Amino acid sequence: MSGTSITSATVEAPVRRGGMAAGIWRLADPKITLASMSSIFLGTCLAARDGPIAWGWLALTVLGIFFIEAAKNASGEIFDYDSGADPGVAPEDRSPFSGGKRVLVDGLLTRRQTKVVAAVGFLLGIAIGLWIVAVREPRVLWVGFAGVALAYLYNGAPARLSYRGLGELAVGLAYGPFIAAGAYLVQRNSLSPRVVLASIPLGLMIAAFLWINEFPDYHADRRAGKRNLVVRLGRKRASRAYVAIGVLTAVLLAILPLFGLGWGVLWGLAFTVFAVPAAAILWKHHETPARIVPAQALTLAAFVALALGMGIGSWIG
Repeated sequence: MSGTSITSATVEAPVRRGGMAAGIWRLADPKITLASMSSIFLGTCLAARDGPIAWGWLALTVLGIFFIEAAKNASGEIFDYDSGADPGVAPEDRSPFSGGKRVLVDGLLTRRQTKVVAAVGFLLGIAIGLWIVAVREPRVLWVGFAGVALAYLYNGAPARLSYRGLGELAVGLAYGPFIAAGAYLVQRNSLSPRVVLASIPLGLMIAAFLWINEFPDYHADRRAGKRNLVVRLGRKRASRAYVAIGVLTAVLLAILPLFGLGWGVLWGLAFTVFAVPAAAILWKHHETPARIVPAQALTLAAFVALALGMGIGSWIG
């Protein structure tokens, strides 16, 4: 841990009156929730191709993952605050997509309130998952266990994956194969390898969204000892790697029909409409956080377009 770590006892911001609702809203973060919803959408569309949709179980799946994601955001706030990563982000480096949810930095919630949100979120998400396991599909247990573990260990001890250069892999796995496969499994009570294959390009693009969001936090993360891959590579090389992720996503998507997924998945190539300009912006302005905000928004649009195109194309096809 870096010597610049900051403790809440010394610098925690005073809590704003009426900030609790705003803080919980930030932790729910509709922008970031699009990642899990996109993966659920893809898994459900693939399931719809193979049979009818059980809408009640789909609603429980969405709700359970929503609670886990909010809990992950809350617990991550505490870990990143204590390490100094979030408080260390300079005002000129702040972005709507980066720097954490800032509920502690901005005094919207206390540490205790943030811990309560995390605990309640994990408990509700796990309870819903166990209900699905008990009544609908026992094998969801293993997918859910892996997902909850990744959600907590992304920032939490002892693994602290995001601090060890493994956060991007964890996000790619969780928001690609795990969530999509889990959504399919709840619907069909079975799992095809084709579903896992189809979810890999989506996992890559969601990891690319995390990747580009690490650029504005580069200096703060480095000082806090958060050795994610952007910090390890440096901004210039990481911007080139971001382009490579987009190219790999397109190549993998293009060959999916060869594995029996049908040509409809190629509708997902619509993601390039957003990914190409995002890559161009990051390539040119990787050292200027304010200039890459449009690229962050475009990357968000890219993985949503990928999920929508693949899902709808597969369903119709």
